[in-house]
Amino acid sequence: MDIRILPSNIANLIAAGEVVLRPASVVKELMENAVDAGSTQVSVVIKDSGRTLIQVIDNGCGMDPDSAVVCFERHATSKLHSAEDLNNICTFGFRGEALASIAAVSEVTLRTRREEDVVGCEVAFADSQHLSTVETSCPTGSNFSVRNLFYNVPARRKFLKSDNVEFKHIIEEFTRVALTRPDIGFSLNHNGKDIYVLRPAKGQKFRIQDLLGNSAVDAVVDIAAETSVVDVSGYVCRPDLARKTTGNQFFFVNGRYFRSPYLHKAVMKAYEGLVADGAVPSYFIFLSVDPHTIDVNIHPAKTEIKFEDESVIFQVIYACIHEALGRNSFGTALDFDTAGAPEIPAFGRSFDQFHPTVEAPVEALDPTYNPFDEPTGQQAYDHGTTIAQYSSYISRHEDYGKLFEDRSLASSANIIVDGRYIVSKARSGLMVVHIQRARERVLYERFLKAITANGHVSQAALFPVQVMVGAQNRLVFDEHRMLLESLGFDISAFGNDTIVVNGVPEGFSCDPAKVEALMADVLIALDEDHSSLPGVMESSMAEKFARMGAASGRPLTSQSEAQGLIDSLFACEDPERTCSGHKIMNIIQVDDLDKKF
Repeated sequence: MDIRILPSNIANLIAAGEVVLRPASVVKELMENAVDAGSTQVSVVIKDSGRTLIQVIDNGCGMDPDSAVVCFERHATSKLHSAEDLNNICTFGFRGEALASIAAVSEVTLRTRREEDVVGCEVAFADSQHLSTVETSCPTGSNFSVRNLFYNVPARRKFLKSDNVEFKHIIEEFTRVALTRPDIGFSLNHNGKDIYVLRPAKGQKFRIQDLLGNSAVDAVVDIAAETSVVDVSGYVCRPDLARKTTGNQFFFVNGRYFRSPYLHKAVMKAYEGLVADGAVPSYFIFLSVDPHTIDVNIHPAKTEIKFEDESVIFQVIYACIHEALGRNSFGTALDFDTAGAPEIPAFGRSFDQFHPTVEAPVEALDPTYNPFDEPTGQQAYDHGTTIAQYSSYISRHEDYGKLFEDRSLASSANIIVDGRYIVSKARSGLMVVHIQRARERVLYERFLKAITANGHVSQAALFPVQVMVGAQNRLVFDEHRMLLESLGFDISAFGNDTIVVNGVPEGFSCDPAKVEALMADVLIALDEDHSSLPGVMESSMAEKFARMGAASGRPLTSQSEAQGLIDSLFACEDPERTCSGHKIMNIIQVDDLDKKF
């Protein structure tokens, strides 16, 4: 076995694979370097979602010609001078791997000048090779232009996602850096269009507002705590506004973004019993600790942090959020002075819930009912579906058909129980239909047909509803526009971070509040990875959207609506169970009824 030392260019390509995963990785590294350089303005210019060009311009300290060349060598850094410095890292970068990795997989041009220099320099690199250095006229700071990313690694370039997906990741990295420094101005331009133009903000909350919109700051409460181990500050979402969308969850330590499933559990524990199952509150939590008590060098992308006192930080975050929610009347406040005191309701806007008013009963009328029109035999019962559909189903499921009489199916009245069940007469007793599950089955087959046949589901008209989804989530809706149209959604773009919902599929609620919640659920369904196996992805998407429609549908208010749902259900291929296997209907035998008396 022969052991050989890899050539430097191959070693750089391997190392680059750990740091530069996609265009967003380049944006992250260059923006962080710009902040470390003392910039007050950072501009990011993107073309073709980073495939063609990634340009980051700053007005920081700049570099002299020698440093401009050396900075592209591996482990070249101005942040460390001794091993002890590793225990006191307060900057984004420190290992000197970012620029070397970028230069290994792209064509890079750097134009830079220090304030004390008369002229600047332009340095060119490609495939880890220094191509040229020339004098040039340029402003103070640095201007990095990264072109043709992965041009020499075609396999990696081939596996980049669509432009919308890659640009979504770029926005994600841009947001994380911009949130850490509200005192710096940032801008992001994509294909000649300004996505963000952020001026220096007065404080953290204003920067969140600039990046994520008014709705993001209107939905949060402040948190703050100072301890000997960690200082905590930031904002957490009101429990009633928590959504199932896993977005806007941010942890920062000493100004650096990081991920922590463990500390995320501390947040969720504080919201225990206050949010619906599956809902995740948004949060912006900033931690300040002694740099000697953390290790930021455990992940190539520096997105994971090792804390010396992680369990203590867990408890501090939990207590801090729990106290803030209690203080704002969203949960039980940590107030030991009032322990054991009787709870006295404060009668204000909520007085009606303590003293309900009695309303006159509303008489239910069925305008379609005619006492002189009594169908007999095989006469059609016109509720959108004829007896032929029942007969078709019965012919496919003969045993089930024996439960019903043709006459009773055609003429029996339907009773709506608590808005959740429909009760109808069957031959051997009563048929009970679960309304939400019936809707789910109907919508599932309708959506599956629409997706596979690229058809259009009739849309329900409503007043346009504006929903602020954020710039990166806007791209998700743009990418799946054709799918949404095939399902019956009428959604148009409004600005860089908002959508306008003009219509929803038939069966979905048109209430503005429910439309906003629906869009959050739609985003989750669109953003998830799906199997590429034929039929699997279509079935999965149809199932998800069917559940949304069934959950958001308006209540049934008349016998005709109930009959219409039953007609649609029996027209399905399998009206007995939902696509996930839950039972839709049940027959209560007469013998079972007798036992109740």
